[in-house]
This record gives sequence, C-alpha cells and structure tokens, in this order.
Amino acid sequence: MRGLRVEGAAVLIAVCLWAIGHQAFDTTLVYSACISTMCWLFIDIGRYVVASRWPSFGSRSASGGGEWPGWAWMIVIVVVGAILGYAAGNEIANRITGLALPGPFNASLREMMSLLVLALVPAVTITYFFQSREVIAMQRAEVERAERQAAEQQLKLLESQLEPHMLFNTLANLHALIPVDPARAQAMLDRLIAFLRASLAGSRVGVQTLAKEFDRLRDYLGLMQVRMGARLATSFALPAEVADAQVPPLLLQPIVENCIKHGLEPKREGGRIDIAAAREGDALVVRIRDSGVGLSAALPTGDGGFGLDHVRERLATLYGARASFELAAADDGGTLATVRLPLAIGSASDATPIAAAAEAAGLARN
Repeated sequence: MRGLRVEGAAVLIAVCLWAIGHQAFDTTLVYSACISTMCWLFIDIGRYVVASRWPSFGSRSASGGGEWPGWAWMIVIVVVGAILGYAAGNEIANRITGLALPGPFNASLREMMSLLVLALVPAVTITYFFQSREVIAMQRAEVERAERQAAEQQLKLLESQLEPHMLFNTLANLHALIPVDPARAQAMLDRLIAFLRASLAGSRVGVQTLAKEFDRLRDYLGLMQVRMGARLATSFALPAEVADAQVPPLLLQPIVENCIKHGLEPKREGGRIDIAAAREGDALVVRIRDSGVGLSAALPTGDGGFGLDHVRERLATLYGARASFELAAADDGGTLATVRLPLAIGSASDATPIAAAAEAAGLARN
C-alpha cells in the first residue's frame, strides 16, 4: 500500500512539474515515477537497517509495516535516501528516455541545490505521512487492546461477585435446615459440593457448550429441590442442533435463581421452571419460564436486581447490540425470560474474541 501511495504521489508531482515546466508529460512522469520509487526504496531500506541493527531506536508499527526509528535517525535516513534515490532514479529515467538530465552528483552547485530541494520536500512530506499513519494505527491498536482488557476484567469482576451472591444464599438456607432436618441438610450439602465442583471447572474457561451450561442448571435446580421438595418441578429441552453452541459460563444461572427467589418461593404451592433452547436463524434463543407469582408481583420495577443486571452487562460487554435479554409476563401468569445471542457452534476459537481471549487466559493459568 505504501508503494501504491508513492506512485500516486509521483503522478501528482509529475502533473505539477509538467504544468510549470516545458517537458512532455510522459517524460516528466517517467522521471517522477523513477525518482519517487528509488527514494522510497532507499528510505525504507535505511529505516529497516537502522531498526534491525539498533532495535532501541525503533518502535514497532501496529500495521505490520516494520520499524520506525526516532526522528533524529529519520532525518538522516530521509536526507541520504533522497539523495541516493534521486541519483538512482534519475539514471534509470535517463536510460528509459534516452536523455541525459543531470543528477545530484554530476550537476553544478546551483543545480544540485535545486535538485536536493526538489527531492527532499516530497520525501519528507511522504515519509511524515506514512509515519503518522502508522503511529495513529499503533495508538488505535493500543486503545482497542486496553478496551478488551478492561472488558475482560469487568466480566471477571462480575463473575466473582455473582459466585458469592449465590453461595451465601445457599449457605444461609443450609444453616437454617441443619437443626430441623439433618438428612435433607446432608443431601443439600452433597448437591452443593457437586455444583461447586462443576462451577469451578466452568470458571476456568471463557466459554462452554450450552449442554454443559444446562448440566450446571440441573445441578443448581437439584440443589434447590432438596430445599423445596415437591414445591419445585423442572423440565429441560435442549435440541441436538444447539447442544454444542458456545455460551459464557454462568450466564443462565442468575435467571433461574431469580425464578426461584422471586417467582416460586413467594408462592405457597411452588411451581415449575421450564428451560428450552432453540435455533432461530443465526441466533441462539434460550427461554426460561416459571409459573410463579408473575412479573408484576415478583419484580415491581420490571427489570430485576443484581443477578439480572449481571446478565445484561455480560451480554452487552460480549456481544453488544447482537444480544438481548427480555422479561415478560408468561401466558400462565408466571414470568418468561428470553435470552438471544449470536449462534456459535464449534470450538472456543469460534466464539466471540473477548470470550476466546478469556478462555485462553484460563488455560494458560492451568
């Protein structure tokens, strides 16, 4: 791309020289193209040599274009490269056109000064343009990298806040159950250990399959069934076509916990929770329906508390406008939660960049 831009600048210079000079345009274009190309070649070779021999003088280009030494070195490189490039380009153009125009090494002092100015002004301008573009690209890449890291840290913080939130609720229930029903407390403790073991394994990756996410929900609801008994019934519907879909771990559990806490527990006879996944076009849709007290009674504000805010923030951070989370009144008087996110089936590398990066970091720690 730099070469194409240099040739474009050569055409512009040729037009300007032709407009103010007396030579034919084709001859002017040949000299302009040859001299510009050779100046670019010598300047680029010079900066690569300096940066490779003395790396401390170079700064890595974000666009992969190589190294840019500091401006002290670049001034020397541009001056020397422009002189050598003008001489070489002028000689090549002489051989192409059959003319014998003087170069910087076979001209009078006045002509040499004019030729140097003619070579240096475009060389400095074009070099500054290229260097500025790559510095801007490097700064933009640094900003994007910082934003990705901030997003990853935000997700880690949210997940670390969520785990104690669920754990403390369960331990409080377990503490209340021990004096009145030790057997159920023991069963609940066994379920808690199984759930925490699965949660620990899932927390070490940035994404997991929807099938594993459903398994963790079964563990959690099994834990709740020990406490609620016959007051809680559950059902799961996971079609094979979306079982391997990649989702962030612990994404659905806050919604299910919300169904228990705000939907079913306030209802004397309890109820049921139905969890179903489906593919709709290029989207994965998970619907969680409870037959509890209803949206208006459970959540007067209509948006939920910490757990549901957690779901919204994770979806917004990972997918932006491509994902959504909605709460609505169910047909049977309960509440329907709908999560919609881009469908990604395959390995973790097929998932979102942030999630894949988080998974890579987790594997590195292992």
